[in-house]
Amino acid sequence: MALPAASYHPRRPQDTDYYHCVEDYFEIFVQEYDDRFSRQYGFWRPYVEKVIYRYLDCGDLRHGFARVKCKDCGHEYLLAFSCKRRHFCPSCHQKRVVEFGEWLCMDVLKKVPHRHFIFSIPKILRRYFLYDRKLLAGLSRCAWESLKVFMQQAVPEKAPIPGAVIAMQTFGDFLGFNPHCHILVTDGCFYGQKGMFRVAPPLELKKLEAIFRHKVFKMLLNRGKITKEMIAMLSTWRHSGFNVFCGNRILPKAQTAMENLARYIIRASFSQERMKYLEQEGTVIYTAKDGKTNKNFPALEWLAAMCSHIPNRGEQMVRYYGYYSNVSRGKRKEAGADDALPSILEPEGNAKVLRKSWARLIQKIYEVDPLVCPHCKGTMRIISFIEDAQVIRDILMHLGLWLVRSRPPPKICAATLSEPKTSDSYAHPPLLQADAYADPEYSWDDYIQS
Repeated sequence: MALPAASYHPRRPQDTDYYHCVEDYFEIFVQEYDDRFSRQYGFWRPYVEKVIYRYLDCGDLRHGFARVKCKDCGHEYLLAFSCKRRHFCPSCHQKRVVEFGEWLCMDVLKKVPHRHFIFSIPKILRRYFLYDRKLLAGLSRCAWESLKVFMQQAVPEKAPIPGAVIAMQTFGDFLGFNPHCHILVTDGCFYGQKGMFRVAPPLELKKLEAIFRHKVFKMLLNRGKITKEMIAMLSTWRHSGFNVFCGNRILPKAQTAMENLARYIIRASFSQERMKYLEQEGTVIYTAKDGKTNKNFPALEWLAAMCSHIPNRGEQMVRYYGYYSNVSRGKRKEAGADDALPSILEPEGNAKVLRKSWARLIQKIYEVDPLVCPHCKGTMRIISFIEDAQVIRDILMHLGLWLVRSRPPPKICAATLSEPKTSDSYAHPPLLQADAYADPEYSWDDYIQS
């Protein structure tokens, strides 16, 4: 006998440890940030406060909802609006991750072999990227130019061009600030007007690392962040701290592996499942990916580390270069050649699917369809969106859902209020930027043209 299908239940972020921690401490965190955390994590960014407020309203019926009703039996439930904030809200960011993976594999990546590269930098240089996030775009460009030089030399054709998608990540296993590049790059180059593709031989990673190191030094020197004396000192180190990782070749038929990798490169900075919040102690216990190592954070320290990974308003964390750049893709679409498959590969079918709806994404993430009625298994549909404050209040009052949650205040222990220890590697005055928030509000993905 087949097992009954699981029923969808709207999420309740207000019941999670993560939400409780943010709700309990974000006000005192905002008030004390300049005195306690600015030296370690850089100047306070007002946009971060907006992100936190939006997250606290995420999934709250009192801020608007959609009515979802079964057309067969009349069963109905309310679906609260989401905050759509990236990197800070686990649920909204996960939706973005799944949507990005599908879009990238369908609309950007071609049916050619790819490789996964990771470019990382030494700890002594990371603080400059923490205090000046505009340097992250320069780091992405350094990685691309290094790969481009190697790929073009490896393919002896006229005007060969590789394609790359570069995602910037700023976090390590325990939320330490660690800027590095995750790159999906073609394992070879396109050439000719008909989109011919030639696979490249294996790259020498040590030489690639040396080129990347040189370009990063040059970029930071031109921006006035480091001196020639510092470059000379770093060049004498036996272990430079720079590192280039190259994964195995990913064949065109490995669609699932490619989509999973596309999700991985823009994943959230932390896992909600590996976090435990102790309210009375005012601490957060976070477990490493191996499941064996734990680290305790005072709640305020945890929030400071989390907020250091929130992108600025309008800041792009994914960029497209070479054959995959916006300019190249736009020109191919105008010429009607963007759907053409490289001639060296057998076509696997190129039918494109429209952007997936929220129900489709929820079904893919949680393996349950939110538009299947839990009573009669009929089809449900959204019948209205409720946004007017008075109508929201009237409906929730009628349903007995207009209740203000009451939780006892957390017990703020002495350890939480003690002065945090600052690392010497980050003991650097933050650099103010007058135009840090001049960028326009970001859409789902305003892609950088390269």
